[in-house]
Amino acid sequence: MYFCKNFCKDTYIILFSKMKGSKLYLPQLLMIMASAFWGASFIFTKELFLSEEAITPTIIITGRMLIATLFTIPLLALTHKLEPIKKGHLKLFLILSFTEPFLYSLCETGGLQYVSGSLASIIIATIPVFIPFGMSLVYHEKLHVGAIIGVLVSLVGITFMSISSDFTFMASAKGLILLACAVVIAVIFTLILVKLLGHYRPTTITTYQNLIALIYFFPLMLICDHDKIAQLSFSPKMWLCLAFLGIFCSTVAYMFFNYGMKRLGASRGSVYNNIIPVFSLLIAVMMGQESVTWLKIAGMAVVIVGLTIAQRKENSEKK
Repeated sequence: MYFCKNFCKDTYIILFSKMKGSKLYLPQLLMIMASAFWGASFIFTKELFLSEEAITPTIIITGRMLIATLFTIPLLALTHKLEPIKKGHLKLFLILSFTEPFLYSLCETGGLQYVSGSLASIIIATIPVFIPFGMSLVYHEKLHVGAIIGVLVSLVGITFMSISSDFTFMASAKGLILLACAVVIAVIFTLILVKLLGHYRPTTITTYQNLIALIYFFPLMLICDHDKIAQLSFSPKMWLCLAFLGIFCSTVAYMFFNYGMKRLGASRGSVYNNIIPVFSLLIAVMMGQESVTWLKIAGMAVVIVGLTIAQRKENSEKK
C-alpha cells in the first residue's frame, strides 16, 4: 500500500508538474485517461475469456459495438452534436472502420486468447514506434527526435515488463502474430484518421466508427458463432464487462484519443500508448490475473520516464 501510494504520487508529479498552465493540459489528460481505459480493456476482455468458455472474439466485439452504438447515437442526437458525413467522406469512414475497430479488434481480441492481458498491451504499445515513420512517409510530417527517443526509452521499459523473473520470455506464436497484425493495422488507421480530424468532432468520428463496425461485425457473428451464443451464461458479470468495454473502451476512450490526436498531432499523441501496459498490469494485479515482479515495476518506471522525455522535448520546442 505504501509503495502504491508513493508510486501514484510520483507518477502524478512526473506527468503533470510541467503541464500546469499549458494549453495542452486537457489533451494530455484525456490521452492518459484513454490509455487507462484501453489498459483496462485487455484485462476485462481476458476476464470474459476466462469466465465464459463459449465466448469468441467476434461475440465480444459485436457486443462492444452494439452497446457503444446504443450509448452514443441517442446521446449525440439529444445534444444535436452528431454531424452528417460530408460528400466524398463516406469511403474514408468505411475504410477507417474496416481497419479499426473491425480488423484491429479481431486481431487484438484474437491474440488475447493466447497471451496474458499485460503482454498483449505491451505489444500494442509498440504502435508509436511506427506511426511517426508512417506520418513522415505518407504526409511528410517532421520527425521529432525527442519523441522518438522517448518512445525508444519506453520500449526498454516495456521489455522489462514482458520477461519473467528468471529472464525467460514465453508466449504463443499465434497470439504474437495476431497482435503484430493489430499493430500494423493501427498505423494504417492513424494515417486515415488524420484526414478526417480536421472535418469532424472527435465524438462524431467515434460514433460512425462504432456504427459501421457493428454493421461489419453483426453478420459475421451470426454466420460464424450462432451456435456459441446459446452456450453463453449471460450473467451480470458478463454484461458488466461488455458494458465497460462498449461504453468506456470503445466510446469514451476513442473520443478522448481522437481529441488528443487532433490537438497534439499523430506522432506526439501516439506516445501515450506507451503507458497502456502500466495500467493493464496494475488492473490485472488488482483482479488477481497476474502478480507483480521487480522487473515489471522497473518497466513501469522506465515507461513513464520515456513519456516524460518526449513531452519535455515537445515543450522546449514550443517555447
